[in-house]
Amino acid sequence: MEDRLAHRHRTDKTTVLAQPAWMVALVYIVPALLGAGVGWLVKILAEWLAGLPWAPMQGPAELLVSVPEPWLTVGLLSAGTVLGLIVGFIAQYEELSAVVSAERITLTRKGKGQEFARDRIVQAFLDGKQLVLLGDDEGELARETCDLDAQRVAEAFRAHGYAWVDEDPYKDDFRRWVPDVPGLPQGAGALLNARARLLEKKSSTDELQELRQELAGLGVVVRDEKRRQYWRLNRRQG
Repeated sequence: MEDRLAHRHRTDKTTVLAQPAWMVALVYIVPALLGAGVGWLVKILAEWLAGLPWAPMQGPAELLVSVPEPWLTVGLLSAGTVLGLIVGFIAQYEELSAVVSAERITLTRKGKGQEFARDRIVQAFLDGKQLVLLGDDEGELARETCDLDAQRVAEAFRAHGYAWVDEDPYKDDFRRWVPDVPGLPQGAGALLNARARLLEKKSSTDELQELRQELAGLGVVVRDEKRRQYWRLNRRQG
């Protein structure tokens, strides 16, 4: 009985993968300090411009320095600090976190969670700075940018019994995408064209992910490298 209870305890235990507290603090502190510094520089620049009759933006500079001290300094430093904290919040909001258990993997970014049952995950690995989960059809269940410690991620997956590999087992199957390349399912070319335009514009990763999911539905696996797309077919299509 005791052995069964101990085994159950180990099985039910979860591992939370997230940035350590000191790094989270830095994400907020550093932008806040930089923001305060920018506020101070704005004050100095405004005072300098206000003293030069020929300088551009004379009106805004004079209006700014007309605010009495210490309110001018306090206001600019506070505004810069708040902007820095907002930047830190956005950076933290976009970080990937993962909860690993014997039953499932939960990936969370931007407040949105994706849950993958254990029996759907055949292999997992890091492809550079991206965490990839492979399904039983050789397709990718997830490919998410991951700045978490690589060793800790690998250890967590292995500790819960997932098949962790050191590199993409299908890396040699990828081919660089070019317009009108043969071998793609119907409709995939248009989606890859749309992704190519987004990559050139450095558009939102959310839009790129949506198109990636649509391609996955057609049996096409895609990864990006320096704004270039590489593709392969999963087993169902291949």
